[in-house]
Amino acid sequence: MKIFIPILLLYTLIFFSCNSESQKDLPPPNILWISTEDIDPAWGCYGDEYATTPNIDGLAADGFIFTRASSNSPICAPARSTLITGMFATSLGTQHLRSDVPLPNDLKILPEILREHGYYTSNNVKTDYNFSAEGRWDDSSNQAHWRNRKEGQPFFSVVNFMITHEGPTNNDDPESVKKDLKLRHDPAKAPIPPYFPDTPKMREIIAHAYDLISIFDQGVGELVQQLKDDGLYDNTIIFVFSDHGFGLPRHKRWLNNSGLHIPLVLHVPEKYRHLVSNLKTQQVDDLVGFVDFAPTVLGLAGIAPSSYMEGNNFLGPNAVKNQYNYGFRSRADDCHEMSRSVSDGRFLYIRHYLPQLPYIQNAIIFTQGKQAMEEIYRARNEKTLPNHMEQYFHPKMTVELYDLEEDPYELNNLAMKPEHQERIRSFQKELDQWMVKHRDSGMLNESEYMLRAKGSSVYEILRDDTQFDPEKTLEAMNLVGQIDGASTLKRMQDQDPLIRYWGLIALESAGLNSSLLLQELENILDDPSPINAIQSAKMLIQFKEDPKAYQTLGNYLQAEEETTVLHAAIALRLLEEKAKPLIPLVKDKIYPKYAGEVWGRYKSWSYPMFIGMALDQARINCGEEILVRN
Repeated sequence: MKIFIPILLLYTLIFFSCNSESQKDLPPPNILWISTEDIDPAWGCYGDEYATTPNIDGLAADGFIFTRASSNSPICAPARSTLITGMFATSLGTQHLRSDVPLPNDLKILPEILREHGYYTSNNVKTDYNFSAEGRWDDSSNQAHWRNRKEGQPFFSVVNFMITHEGPTNNDDPESVKKDLKLRHDPAKAPIPPYFPDTPKMREIIAHAYDLISIFDQGVGELVQQLKDDGLYDNTIIFVFSDHGFGLPRHKRWLNNSGLHIPLVLHVPEKYRHLVSNLKTQQVDDLVGFVDFAPTVLGLAGIAPSSYMEGNNFLGPNAVKNQYNYGFRSRADDCHEMSRSVSDGRFLYIRHYLPQLPYIQNAIIFTQGKQAMEEIYRARNEKTLPNHMEQYFHPKMTVELYDLEEDPYELNNLAMKPEHQERIRSFQKELDQWMVKHRDSGMLNESEYMLRAKGSSVYEILRDDTQFDPEKTLEAMNLVGQIDGASTLKRMQDQDPLIRYWGLIALESAGLNSSLLLQELENILDDPSPINAIQSAKMLIQFKEDPKAYQTLGNYLQAEEETTVLHAAIALRLLEEKAKPLIPLVKDKIYPKYAGEVWGRYKSWSYPMFIGMALDQARINCGEEILVRN
């Protein structure tokens, strides 16, 4: 990656000659996180000549530019959960978008720990952690500001900008930025990745995204000026970053580097340069993930990280260099997914555990209200869509491997190349070990672990060996993508409902169909675990439109537990036209429970919205006309 370096990074000799006593007398640094949504490293300091980001570039000029920073998850809520806890969202069950997960009572997140050590903590305003943020900040509101603290009190403040979110990027008229920008980006010069159709409309969308980034940059400049006006700029360490890739297809929601790679610029005042003594150059190529941010901030504040934190401090004399960045993609909206990734910085390895589901599913989040997707559908209908994007409408390869140096757009999957098989085995071993070590909740399915966690927390049940055997479960999961009917049937008859579930998924992904397997599916309709009964019902309907399977699925659509209903509603959507016998039940009894005013149709932003979206798409699949205002 080409990085623009306007001046040489200057290290003052003052602090290298200062004695330890003078450093000890320094007050704790203030720490400011300036986060934005849904953008790649599309800033001038990253060598992007199309970008207009003078304020961020100014911070980078005498600061640090991280070239291999990762969000760990390519979508906001699980990324933010990881960021604020210092734990992989998969360790907490908070890796889905969007959810409401119970945490252990004694688990404190970053602002709570800092507050206990005298810091004033403010968050303006987004949380979106997939768990309750109530009471965890001194102030979390649209009025939150470091200026509300006691005089002289150190602060940790987060300011979240939403101007670059996929909503404004995809839905707003590009003319809407005219009042905020003197210089607009010329669509004719917009950089178009090879997986997008190069059309006037797509160029307009990209140019508008860069206009929004410029507005964000102005916001960064205003915050920096406020620090200077308050006499705090030289006492404040500033992080500027995005929560994941662009709010466009093949970026947000995708586990590719285009979805995970984030910009990160770090400003450190001269008096606190000893706290980042491991950084010797302006360009920092170390692997850094969101999971590392919380322990790193605690290190800057002189506080030991909590024992349950899973990230590493990447700054200072005790910095730890990561060998790998890990990524995860689970349910987003009403689209199931279970994919994990590991990267050593050069190669990115992705393993899909639901490869039968395409990246772009027939779902409202992809079909209504997003200009970029509309343009992709238009190009597809005209048969001018680049082949690489066309692949995302079809089942996935079980394994993907990309050389990020030779193939930065990730167009050439190396998974089938003989010369890379040893590398794939090594990455898979590393990924297996990581999933087992951190007790990856994705092995359980969301509905299952939420039922098990009643009266407790997902984190606790994941670490209860009587409830979860990660090694055995992973062994069953690794059958996905293989064609092995005997092993699959054996797993479907296991005493552990999780092993039965992954046996069903392996069967579906392999497309196996025999009288013996159909009989086993009929037996599983009465499975005490809802995920297995729902999965077998869906498969039986797909195979032979079985009446008892319709009855089973209809019963679970009326369940009390919302995650169970969501699982059933997603199964109904995936049945497409075969869902028709259940549509009257949906309209008369089920949909009214989840209807409301969110997007003009849904009861809340959490499970009811995604249940409603799945039910709406099921009705559309069966011939109804429904418009969702997202």
